[in-house]
Amino acid sequence: MRLPRSFACVAGAFLLLAAVAADARPSNKWRLQCSGNAESAGSITLVMEPRGEPALRFEIPIRHRTSENAVARAIRDALKADPRAASRWRMEVDDGEDVLIKKRRGQPDFDLRVGPTTVRGIRLNPDRE
Repeated sequence: MRLPRSFACVAGAFLLLAAVAADARPSNKWRLQCSGNAESAGSITLVMEPRGEPALRFEIPIRHRTSENAVARAIRDALKADPRAASRWRMEVDDGEDVLIKKRRGQPDFDLRVGPTTVRGIRLNPDRE
């Protein structure tokens, strides 16, 4: 019996999402590597999910022609200014283009994902530390 093509596409998407969810390994510290320069204005979306809690979504506006070091500072400053993030994590810029995000004492480990980004030319790579 042959299944409709739309069913196969939906099933494939579900398996991909399940694989991504299975790879979620919270950490107490993340390094977000920023590279490239902003070739357009837009926003960066970060999704931070403390273990056992709902995910928090952060939209960070980025101006056209922002350098990778300035993008890292913009991310750090936006997270520090948001009480949802500032109460849970410490943020700092490292090596100019990296943002270190560390959990505060008593907070759960967390997962960090880069969501939809509308800025052209910027690449973001989250790494567990």
